[in-house]
Amino acid sequence: MNLSPDIAAQRSIIIEPGPNGIGAEISGFDMAAELSGTEIAEIEEALVAHKVLFFRDQHITRQQHLAFARRFGRLEIHPFAERPSFHTDPTEREVIVVESKPERPVVAENWHSDLTFLEAPSLGSVLRVVQCPESGGDTLWADMGAAYAGLDDATRSFLSGLVAVHDWSPFRRRMIGEGVATEQIEALNEQFPPAEHPVVRTHPVSGEKLVFVNGNFTIRINGMKREESDSLLRKLYALAENPDYQARMCWRPGSVAFWDNRSTQHSVTPDVQGCRRMERVSIVGDRPF
Repeated sequence: MNLSPDIAAQRSIIIEPGPNGIGAEISGFDMAAELSGTEIAEIEEALVAHKVLFFRDQHITRQQHLAFARRFGRLEIHPFAERPSFHTDPTEREVIVVESKPERPVVAENWHSDLTFLEAPSLGSVLRVVQCPESGGDTLWADMGAAYAGLDDATRSFLSGLVAVHDWSPFRRRMIGEGVATEQIEALNEQFPPAEHPVVRTHPVSGEKLVFVNGNFTIRINGMKREESDSLLRKLYALAENPDYQARMCWRPGSVAFWDNRSTQHSVTPDVQGCRRMERVSIVGDRPF
């Protein structure tokens, strides 16, 4: 994707694309500074083009983190932010704290896009490291546009028009394990009913076709027998595991990642050694089409 001429003429940041067509490292950029409209436009265009952006040596505060994310849209409050496992600050509910300790390891090993069980899943997220692990805990992102492009013509044609159902079942299971009352869970079921999204969504900015099912939240494909639906979904889930479609972030102090949730899935390697504390701020998205 090319930058518009007026933006290209004023380029102030350096973009170094990754080897697999996904991911780019951004330098010449201070996230803590007062950012111009041109800089924000450059970042927006780079996000759509590269799908995940990596920033190094950004030693920012939580308030600077929030201010940066707000430049790209309205901030999201996770629907289950008040659950104990999310550790949100009641005064700053837009911030999700993800912490892994040796006595309580927490990783998101399953490949997924965030909050696809909502009618309007997240546009994207800005994730910064607060405390690095001694080793491990890398985050990987998969390019679901490349995954779609890698399918044969017959499969792409077959997937066209299919609709999948997404549900918040992982959070439901967690709540049951925490002993949340059945009445509370039933109330949440009514508040957050299953959402239906196209199996292949269109990116609202680039127009790119993207596989939009994931192993965390997609539970079935409408109009198919259960066995057929499960078989197809397993094959589509596995697309994110192809290393040719992936970018990887090895975290170190001052690292920040900004990813496009519409066009990627992500996963965390289950090898965290020591403590790992991250803070994530997400941007409200729109309904997939």
